[in-house]
Amino acid sequence: MAFNIILATLALLSLGIILWQFVVALRFPLHQRVADRRYAPPVTLLKPLKGADAETWHCLESWLNQDYAGPVQILFGVGSADDPACEMARQLIAARPERDAQLVICSESFGLNAKVSTLIQLFRHVAQEPALGPSQEGNRLWERGERLPSLGGGGGGLAGCSKPSADQTASSRDGVFIISDADVHVPRDFLANVVAPLRDHHVGLVSCFYRLTNRATLAMQSEAIAINADFWSQVLQAQNLKSLDFALGAVMAATRGRLESVGGFEALADFLADDYQLGKLIARQGGRIVLSPVVVECRESPKSWRAVWQHQLRWARTIRVCQPLPYFLSILGNATLWPLLWLIASFPSASETSYTTVISGVTAAVSVKVELLPKAFLFVLAIWLARILTAMYQESKLTRSHSHWAFFWLVPVKDLLAAVLWGLSFLGNSVEWRGRHYRVRRGGKLEEAS
Repeated sequence: MAFNIILATLALLSLGIILWQFVVALRFPLHQRVADRRYAPPVTLLKPLKGADAETWHCLESWLNQDYAGPVQILFGVGSADDPACEMARQLIAARPERDAQLVICSESFGLNAKVSTLIQLFRHVAQEPALGPSQEGNRLWERGERLPSLGGGGGGLAGCSKPSADQTASSRDGVFIISDADVHVPRDFLANVVAPLRDHHVGLVSCFYRLTNRATLAMQSEAIAINADFWSQVLQAQNLKSLDFALGAVMAATRGRLESVGGFEALADFLADDYQLGKLIARQGGRIVLSPVVVECRESPKSWRAVWQHQLRWARTIRVCQPLPYFLSILGNATLWPLLWLIASFPSASETSYTTVISGVTAAVSVKVELLPKAFLFVLAIWLARILTAMYQESKLTRSHSHWAFFWLVPVKDLLAAVLWGLSFLGNSVEWRGRHYRVRRGGKLEEAS
């Protein structure tokens, strides 16, 4: 009886948590645009690339199509000149000669996080080759093999870039830096909106929500529920409890001064969750982490169940080592698991009813076993219905689409898989990332698995 009460309490608590997430999601002004777009500081986009797929061109091109009043410099960084992303970047630069875009070969390694190593070299490249302005002949790709000195000494990378223009030196040093993943596609007015909060000098970093758009497989449909329905509402729930002390890595915007004040990207070189760590460092110095209401798209190549599982397990173990207590308590919000356990515990063993009857003058005792649905059944159905409806609404609000409603039945499936992932996250600290195996140490630092 006591066990049943505990499970009933946990089921009702999970309902309260998902309704809380629904309310904060309902109130957030998602997709809202700024009315005053006069604030347009110089922007430098740092874009680490590795490989290319069918969506990469469109994602990168969206950054070249920005409707923005201020100067924009775009740096594409790759770890090797043989990377297929190099040719794509060159073609994009050639196709848009009026844009200030460059390709930088970042061949040096500064830590176990290859993406951060690229960011370090891109940041140093800007320090030595400040923002570039288009010349009368257009923005030509100027290839060379010169070593780039670091800000504090040491090696840099090889660069293939456009010839620098001196007229924008000051603006590049005082402007906004945007870090974005390769698979991110942005709307034309994105820059004007994402930099707007930085007008307030108390704002240290701006992040934005993202949606998974090309759900090419059933596995990706399941992952889309985790991203498009749950993740963004959980972030808002966290913000409802306290000021954010982490960033979301799809897009991050901060001034050069903020980045240098936390030690630059070098401080992140051995961390897996570099976005979380950057937000944490900036928040620790008093900078506010702000969520832009503009939503970007993540366009990934088709993934199998195995690839989705590896990604989700890496994500789970990373969050667990970065935020142990909040992650441990996150299982309380699983509004499929706890009602299911309550329902199972509520089923009585077959109840036996006895009565007597008279058959042909003979009195006989008859026993009948009756299976009854537990009283909890209707409560459980109500909780499951609330979970599915709130998830579908939250995904609709983020994506501004209703096509995902056909996969409503995946919500409980995703929840039960999430419960398994939650358990597995505590059974080890090994992850697979970009084809290599690592261990995630306490605090989120990486070490290579032997």
